[in-house]
Amino acid sequence: MTLLVFIAILSVLVFVHELGHFLAAKRAGIKVEEFGFGIPPRVWGKKVGETIYSINALPIGGFVRLYGEDPPSSRRIGGTSEGQAGRAFFEKPIWQRLGVLLAGVTMNLLLAIVAFSVLYYVYGIPSKTDKVKIVGIAENSPAQAVGLKLEDQVIAVDGNKISSVEEFISLSQEKAGQEIELEVLRGENQKMVLWLTPRKEPPEGEGPLGVAISNVELKKYPWYQMPFLGAREGFKESLAWGGMILQTLKKTLVNLATQGKVPKDIAGPVGIYQITGQAAKNGPLAVLQFLGVLSVNLAIINILPLPALDGGRIIFLGYEAVARKKPNPKIEAWINTLGMAFLLALMLLITINDIFRLVRQ
Repeated sequence: MTLLVFIAILSVLVFVHELGHFLAAKRAGIKVEEFGFGIPPRVWGKKVGETIYSINALPIGGFVRLYGEDPPSSRRIGGTSEGQAGRAFFEKPIWQRLGVLLAGVTMNLLLAIVAFSVLYYVYGIPSKTDKVKIVGIAENSPAQAVGLKLEDQVIAVDGNKISSVEEFISLSQEKAGQEIELEVLRGENQKMVLWLTPRKEPPEGEGPLGVAISNVELKKYPWYQMPFLGAREGFKESLAWGGMILQTLKKTLVNLATQGKVPKDIAGPVGIYQITGQAAKNGPLAVLQFLGVLSVNLAIINILPLPALDGGRIIFLGYEAVARKKPNPKIEAWINTLGMAFLLALMLLITINDIFRLVRQ
């Protein structure tokens, strides 16, 4: 089951990306020679109009083969075929080629927004309330010691009514080292009074009491509002994940440059496979969330200004726009080859890191 879900996720991610390139190329009047599902060798293909639509042996993702995608001096373009004048990728204006290159990334972002939007539509829209609830409890913390439970609502601290997260944090920090009276509501009507002492020097990330709190609840709105509200939250969620992924990439590059190794918490193909299995056990909505996260990740990776990626090709377009001439095909090919070698080496390091982490477990 994990393998099937893993293949399905990768196929959807890459297929949607390539579909973006395909649609943008068609719109720009570029001849699409082949649009394939999976990786060759080809199992089945049918030519419709000028494009071959194929199904290939390895059912992971897809590809688009554009006429004239290689540098203009290559054998494929040299001497444009009759009836194909102006149909080659490299014959199109820079803005149209840029649109084709950005289309894959755009489709991945849209896929992520749709995935997150569906989750918010099903679970509800995050809405602020005046109820401060316990949403996490650290091991061996004062909160665990006195029996606090998830979803307990904090009503008051030492008689001071609590209606915001900030109030609770401020009071628990002020009273560090002193016993406090905590009034909580469990369930609908079970009020409890607990006594505990906030820590002066808690472990990093735990806070004086060792609890995670929130005043946000998932709220359902009328059915006709939910699609729009879900899309809004899905967009915000995509941006949030994008920021986290960029921070992780920065951390990875810094570690490689300063320590010559990949951070332990970075996951490659093996790690993604493992997480896929965990998501599959939690049901289709968990898989959908994971799909959204990976789709944002794929979009960001592809837009990076690295050779062999869409972002790297955009850099060459920028050079062409500034220099008003196409880059030397041989130099471009060498740079792309070196870029691909770097990416493969990085993927190998991350995969080795995945394997060592699994062995340690």
